[in-house]
Amino acid sequence: MPGLRLGPLLRYADGSSATVWVETSRPCTAEVRCADGAGGETHTFQIEGHHYALVPVTGLTPGTSQPYEVFLDGTRVWPLPDTAFPPSVISTPAEDPDIRIAFGSCRWASPAADEHDPVGPDALDTLATRIATAPEGERPDALLLLGDQVYADETSPATRKWLAARRDLSDPPGSQVADYEEYTHLYYESWLDAEVRWLLSTVPSCMIFDDHDVIDDWNTSAAWLEDMRTTGWWQQRLLSGLMSYWVYQHLGNLSPAELAADPLYAAVRAAPDGTDALRAFAAGADADSASVRWSYRRDFGRVRLVMVDSRAARVLDEQNRSMLDAGEAEWVREQALDTPESYDHLLIGTSLPWLLPHLVHDAEAWNAALCRGDKGARWARFGEKLRRGADLEHWAAFPASFTALADLIAEVGSGPDAPATVLVLSGDVHHAYVAEPKWRADGPDAVVLQLTCSPVHNSIPLSIRLGFRFGWSAVARALGRRFAWHAGGPRPPVSWRRTGGPWFGNQLMTLTLRGRSARLRLEQAQSVRGRSPRLVTVTESELAR
Repeated sequence: MPGLRLGPLLRYADGSSATVWVETSRPCTAEVRCADGAGGETHTFQIEGHHYALVPVTGLTPGTSQPYEVFLDGTRVWPLPDTAFPPSVISTPAEDPDIRIAFGSCRWASPAADEHDPVGPDALDTLATRIATAPEGERPDALLLLGDQVYADETSPATRKWLAARRDLSDPPGSQVADYEEYTHLYYESWLDAEVRWLLSTVPSCMIFDDHDVIDDWNTSAAWLEDMRTTGWWQQRLLSGLMSYWVYQHLGNLSPAELAADPLYAAVRAAPDGTDALRAFAAGADADSASVRWSYRRDFGRVRLVMVDSRAARVLDEQNRSMLDAGEAEWVREQALDTPESYDHLLIGTSLPWLLPHLVHDAEAWNAALCRGDKGARWARFGEKLRRGADLEHWAAFPASFTALADLIAEVGSGPDAPATVLVLSGDVHHAYVAEPKWRADGPDAVVLQLTCSPVHNSIPLSIRLGFRFGWSAVARALGRRFAWHAGGPRPPVSWRRTGGPWFGNQLMTLTLRGRSARLRLEQAQSVRGRSPRLVTVTESELAR
C-alpha cells in the first residue's frame, strides 16, 4: 500500500480550481476529495526513485472553504490518524475579495520538539498554531516564501549525522548536500515539521529560490562561477538543486493552464522515469540561463504578484552585468504593464531587496564599478575579493538593473490606470524594514514601498544587528556618498528613506489589501513562559487608503 512521504501542500488556488502537491512512497494514483464533491486525481511521476503528484482539483465553488482529504490508490492518507490539527481546507476567493498575503524568507528547519531551538521560535510554526487554535479566525489567503526555503550549505546537526552515515564528510562538499537524494532529506527535515506541514496543507503558497537553496552567494559573479566549475562536486550540486527546486517548489507556482502547456511537465509525466528529462532541463538551464524562466505571475483578484528570479537569470559578464537577462527583463515588464486597469496593487516579489540601507547600496554600486575595471586591474581584483567576502550582490550591485526597475515602477505607477500601490517584497538580509523611494524627476502617482521581511527562522548575530542599524544612520549615509564619489557613476534615479525598522527577530509581514487600500502588519514569534510561542504585533500601519 502506498504511503504519504511528504505533503500535502496546497499550492495554487483560484475561484474554481487548485493544485495539491504530494510525495508518495511508490507509484500510485493520488486523489483529492473535497467535502462538496469537488476533487481530482492523477498518477504519480518518478524522479531519482522518488514519486510525486501535483493533483489538479476542479469543481470548486467561489467564496467557499472546503475541507479535503487525500487518497492514494483509494486509501485515505490525509488527514493523519489522531491529528490534533483541524481539517485542511481549500479556500476559494469570491469576487473582489479582501486579500491577505503573508510573506518572509530564510528558514532553517525547526529542531525536534524535545530539542532546544538556538534561534528561537519559528514564525511559520507559530502562525500554524494560531490558525489551528482559531480555525475560523484570520488566516492568509496566500503565503509567499521569498527564498532560502532550505539551506544546502548550512546543514543541521541531525542532517550532518545523516550525511555522515551516507558518505565520508572529509570529501568535498563535506557537510553540505551533494546530490538529489540529499536535497530530498532537506525538504523532509523542513516540511515534515508537524505545524509547517499542516500550514502548507491549508494555506496556498508561492515560492522562489535564493542563494542558500543552492549555495551562499550563488551567481555572485562570473569569476565566482568559473571557480565553482573547477571543483569536482559543483555540477552535481547545481543540477540536483535545480531539479529538486523544480519538483518541490516551482511546479506548484504554476496555474493549471500553465502546467498543461509545459512541455517538460508533460514529458516527465509521460515517461516511466522522468529523471533524464529533468536532468537535461537543469543542464540546459546551467548552460544557458536565458533558456529557462523561473519567474512567474499570479493574480489574486485585483492584486497582481510578479515573482522575479533574481538568482538564476543573471548576466554575469562584468561589461554587461545585469540582474535579469534581456528576455527575463522584458517578461517582467510585460507582466507589470499587462492590462494595468485590471489590478489595484502590484506586488513585485524578489528575494533580494531593491532598496537597501544607504551605506550598503553605495558600497555595492562602488564595488560594481571596481569589478568592472573602471579603476584598473588592481582595483578590480580587490573588488572581486570584497564582493565575495561582504556579499555585495543585491540589486545595487547591478546598477543598470536597479535603474531599470526604478523606471518600470515609475511607468507602472503613473497615469490614469495606475495602481494604488507598487510594493517590492523581499527578504534575505535577516531584518525587516520599510523604505520609501522618491524619484528625482517624473515620479509615480502610486504609493511605492520596499517591504523587507527576514528571517522566518534563523540566527541574527549581534554583528548583523549593529551593522544594519549603522547602515541606516546619517553617518553611514555620508560615508556611502564617499563610495559613490569614488565610483564616479551616475546618481540613481531615486533617493529613499527608511520609514519603518529595522526590526530583528523571527518574523512575518502580512499585507491586507482591500479595494485600493493597503495595510501592513509585522509580527514576531516570541516565547512565552509556560505557554506556546505566539506571534506578537510589532507594528501596523496604513500604506494606502
